[in-house]
Amino acid sequence: MKIAVQHEDFDAGAEMRAVSRANPGVGGVAAFVGLVRDRNEGAAVGAMTLEHYPGMTEKALSGIVDEARGRWQVLDCVVIHRVGELKPTDQIVLVVVASGHRGDAFAACEFIMDYLKTRAPFWKKEATSGGARWVEARASDDQAADRWAGRAGRKTG
Repeated sequence: MKIAVQHEDFDAGAEMRAVSRANPGVGGVAAFVGLVRDRNEGAAVGAMTLEHYPGMTEKALSGIVDEARGRWQVLDCVVIHRVGELKPTDQIVLVVVASGHRGDAFAACEFIMDYLKTRAPFWKKEATSGGARWVEARASDDQAADRWAGRAGRKTG
């Protein structure tokens, strides 16, 4: 398992290859890469600055991965989240999940991303033509995370 909060960019392909080769029981790998958009809420975005609490953020991400591991067969996982100033099209986040079965990989990857958006302590500030503004939490992100409540995963194997 790899959890990283960093300023540096990441190589999604290299991370996927690493988890694919780490265990001969891997039957599927699911991945998500989040990017900075050039528009949000109708305004052009020139940059986004991400802030976090070191230590607390990594602990929250580890807890999210542990919960996914308790719900699905996760053989390996990578979560990398960038911080600092990012420009449109820059990579922000990578979630890679390796499992024995594609269903577990897809579900765990989606779960981790949904929980990361709502439970990890990151703060985003956008630079727009109208000035700087903090990005507010979205109801749609909360709804995506809420659908997992009480919904047990299936451990296969």
